[in-house]
Amino acid sequence: MASESPLRAVLFDIDGTLVDSNYLHIDAWDRALAEVDAPAPVWKIHRSIGMDSKKLLEAVAGGVPEETTSRAKELHSDYYKEAAGRLRPFDGAQELIRAIDARGIRVVLATSAPEDELAILRGVLDVDDAVSEVTSSGDVGTAKPEPDIIEVALGKAGVQPGEAVMVGDSVWDVQAAGRAGVTAIGVLTGGVSEAELRDAGAEEVYQDVAALLEALNESLIGRRGRGGTGEAGPGISY
Repeated sequence: MASESPLRAVLFDIDGTLVDSNYLHIDAWDRALAEVDAPAPVWKIHRSIGMDSKKLLEAVAGGVPEETTSRAKELHSDYYKEAAGRLRPFDGAQELIRAIDARGIRVVLATSAPEDELAILRGVLDVDDAVSEVTSSGDVGTAKPEPDIIEVALGKAGVQPGEAVMVGDSVWDVQAAGRAGVTAIGVLTGGVSEAELRDAGAEEVYQDVAALLEALNESLIGRRGRGGTGEAGPGISY
């Protein structure tokens, strides 16, 4: 059950939630792993996107020497940045962030992306004027599904877990939020099903951030932003 505290901050994952980037990451990892002679099934890579890179590599290339996985990480970053011109925000992403900021609720980009990748994503989003705080890989030693990045985001926003909501596209986002005591809203743009997001603990699930924007007043964000009860809302919204 969601917190009954008035909402003071909304934490957003970026990759796959606000920016259509997950499949570029999948392709970059696929190419990188193949180049270091540690190919992995693409479906396994997809299922691991959103994890800490160390955990991702353990999941898809377990047993491979550390020097090999280190090289794979470097190549993934290179290939991802090569494809950066294909990145675009999801429909409604900018409008949603601005609508939440206009309600006096702090917007925090809660990501563990490296600084160079984060700079690219922020440029694609182009909403820095409506964002209160941002996290990056430099803030934590481990990423989702560990709760560290969520806890850092809460600290930067100056709010308690019960005063925040997390919006993400992966089970790792939802699990990290839950471990930090933050209610989660899921979106389907990462290629994860509603059932999986709800099983991980998401209180509400929407097709994408545009659907969340359309239903904003009736959503967990809208109700708690008005000091409402925060009771769980309906099923998926298209």
